[in-house]
Amino acid sequence: MRYLPLTPADRSDMLAVIGASSVDDLFVDVPEPARLDGPVRDLPLHASELAVERHMTALARKNVVAGEVPFFLGAGAYRHHVPASVDHLIQRGEFLTAYTPYQPEIAQGTLQMLFEFQTQVARLLGTDVANASMYDGSTACWEAIGMARRITRRGKALLSSGLHPHYVSVAKTMARYTGDLLATGAPALTAATDVDQLIAAIDADTSCVVVQYPDILGRVADLTPLAEACQANKALLIAVVTEPVALGALRAPGEMGADIVVGEGQSLGVGLQFGGPYVGLFGCKDKYVRQMPGRLCGETIDADGRRGFVLTLSTREQHIRREKATSNICTNSGLCALAFSIHMTLLGEAGLRRLAGVNHAAACRAADRLAQVPGVRVINEAFFNEFTLDLGQEARPVVRTLAERGVLAGVSLGRLYPGEAALENGLVVAVTETVTDEDIEALATALTEVLA
Repeated sequence: MRYLPLTPADRSDMLAVIGASSVDDLFVDVPEPARLDGPVRDLPLHASELAVERHMTALARKNVVAGEVPFFLGAGAYRHHVPASVDHLIQRGEFLTAYTPYQPEIAQGTLQMLFEFQTQVARLLGTDVANASMYDGSTACWEAIGMARRITRRGKALLSSGLHPHYVSVAKTMARYTGDLLATGAPALTAATDVDQLIAAIDADTSCVVVQYPDILGRVADLTPLAEACQANKALLIAVVTEPVALGALRAPGEMGADIVVGEGQSLGVGLQFGGPYVGLFGCKDKYVRQMPGRLCGETIDADGRRGFVLTLSTREQHIRREKATSNICTNSGLCALAFSIHMTLLGEAGLRRLAGVNHAAACRAADRLAQVPGVRVINEAFFNEFTLDLGQEARPVVRTLAERGVLAGVSLGRLYPGEAALENGLVVAVTETVTDEDIEALATALTEVLA
C-alpha cells in the first residue's frame, strides 16, 4: 500500500470545512499537561528504515520468549500448543481479510464459520445458544451484567471475590455510566470459595451473581446450589470461564444451571500475543437470546432448497436504532474466533478431553513437587491446571528473583491485588501441556534456593 501524506493545503482545506483554525483546536479536550509541546524527547528527528528495524529488533530481544524458559504464568492468559495448521488456515486470503459482513448473505464462508463456532461454544459452555464472539472475556463479562439488568430490571450485581480483578475493573469502569451497583471484594488465601457467602447475600435487588469457574486462585466449586439460590430469588447466575480447556474435564456451567456463561477463548488457537487480540465467548439460555449482545448467525434454506447461512440476530447499534441496541459492540473477533474454531475442530471432543487430562495430570505433578519445597503450601483442595501457593513470604520479590534466573514462576497475588496484605504471599501457578517435568523441577529447585 502506498503512503500518501497530506499536503499543507490539504490540511488547511479540511480545517476550513470543519471550522477549526488549527490542528490544536481538535485537542482542546485533552488536559494541557498531557499534551506534547514539541517532538518526543530523546528520539532522533529522523532515521532510515533499516536503522529503525535494527533498533526495534534490539529492543525485542530484551523480551523473554515464553517457549524458551520454564513458564508457569496464567491468571487468565495461558500458553498452550497451537497446531501449525491453525496459523496456516487463518492466513488464507479469504479469511485473513474477512471483517464484519455488511452484506452478510454474500459472505457464506464467514457465516458458516461463525455458525460452527457458535455450535462449538454452546456445547463447550453447556448453554442453549452462543453468539458469534465478543472482544474478550472481560468485556463479555460486563455485557452479561448489563444483559442481566435488562432482563431482571434490577441494578445490583454480586461479583465473587474469586472473579479476576481485571474483569472486576472493567465492570466497575462501565458501571460508572449505567448506575449499576457492584458488590465485590478480595479473595481469601484459603481452599474454600465464597459460594456460601454469595448465596447469603442474594436479595430482592440482586440482578445477577457473577462467579469465575475455576476462580482466580484456581479453585473449583459446584455451582448448582448457587444457581438454585439465584433462581429462587429471580436473579441470574453468570459464570465466567477464563480457561476453556478446563471444560474438557469439568462439568459445564450451563449444565449446573448458569443462565449466562461467558469467557475468554484465548487458550484454544490463539497465542499469548502480549495480551491480545483475544476472543470473548458468550452463551445463554434460549429464553434470553433476544437480550444477548453481539450477533447470531443462523442456518436456513435458500430459494433453490440449498443450505445457507444468515445473520439471524444483530441487536447492535449499527443494525438497529441506537436506543434499541443491547450493546455498542461493533464487531466480533472474527479471525481469533476462526482460530478457536479450527483448533476445536482439530481436537474434537475426544481430543479436548485428552488435552484436559494432560493439563490436569501435569498440574498435579507440579503441585505435589512444589508442596515439598520448605515453607510452601498449596492452598487448593481441587483445581484443574492452575493452583495457588502460599510462599510464607511476599511473592513479588520472589517472582522477580526467579525471573532473573530464567524461570517465570507464576503471577503474584500482590500484583493482582496491590495493597491487600493478606494476599501478598500468594503465587498463582499455571501448568499446561507445554510444561515438562524438567520445567517443574527447575521451578522447585529455584524456589527452594530463593526461599531458603
